[in-house]
Amino acid sequence: MSSFMTNARLGSAPDSWGVWMPDSPLQTTGQRYLDEIAMAGYRYMEIGPYGFLPTDPNELADELAKRDLRVSAGTVGGAFHRAEELESITKDALDVARLAAAVGGTYLVLLPAMYRDLFSGEFVEGKELDEEGFAQLVKATEQVSEIVKAETGLRAVFHPHADSHVETQEQTYKWLDMTDPQKVGLCLDTGHIEYCSGDSAEIIRRYADRVEYMHFKQVDPAKMSVVRDKDLGFYDAVQIGAICEPPHGVPTVESITREMWRLDPEIFVIVEQDMFPCHPDTPFPTALRTASVLRAGKLAR
Repeated sequence: MSSFMTNARLGSAPDSWGVWMPDSPLQTTGQRYLDEIAMAGYRYMEIGPYGFLPTDPNELADELAKRDLRVSAGTVGGAFHRAEELESITKDALDVARLAAAVGGTYLVLLPAMYRDLFSGEFVEGKELDEEGFAQLVKATEQVSEIVKAETGLRAVFHPHADSHVETQEQTYKWLDMTDPQKVGLCLDTGHIEYCSGDSAEIIRRYADRVEYMHFKQVDPAKMSVVRDKDLGFYDAVQIGAICEPPHGVPTVESITREMWRLDPEIFVIVEQDMFPCHPDTPFPTALRTASVLRAGKLAR
């Protein structure tokens, strides 16, 4: 499909500005993020951790309108595999979804809890769930998705994540095979799949109808060898540069562009380059270069 021209909508996220938490002295400000994402030429964005940007819908809408920005999604995470956490996860999901919906968002990205402590890398749970635990994770993602859809109109998409119980290509396939596509879709994060030695392009070929939203991220193969050899947690992997700036990693832009004809022509392609913590002057020029690379590679417009 060499003649295919994508209309995929290119955006970015607070993650690409070194933001992992609602508030931290190690992070840039919400105002600077909004200013710079607009100046970098992105028109679509995620709202990031709840509380990083204004949680008053009118205030946030005003800030977006000033910069001609549009929201693609909100994000929420939780231990979906623990039944006792469902009520709390649902509340958090609705808080984020209501805000995102009020400012024109379309999706809610669901992130599974990590089995390693994010910062220390210590294991807090086993790497794999038993069948009962995985079934509970599936059930909870569907339940939260249905509640969010009914109350806010947002479509939920599930995001496999490194150091979580759905991280590998095989675990992603298992989740896809066990979930109802009418209830929840897949957010394909290319970097997290490759982080776990997977093939993002193959997932698109096999499950094109389930890939409804994309995070584009690359990993540095040489740095990933160090991560695996030393069994580093995700935070330490980020610190050594395992998540790298395009076009210097995998998957290549070209490998994903070749498969875009299989997806919704207007799918959101949201750049996520984890760089917490970083100097506040680092994200903007990186975002400019990344947008140029992805547009030149015809991944998105």
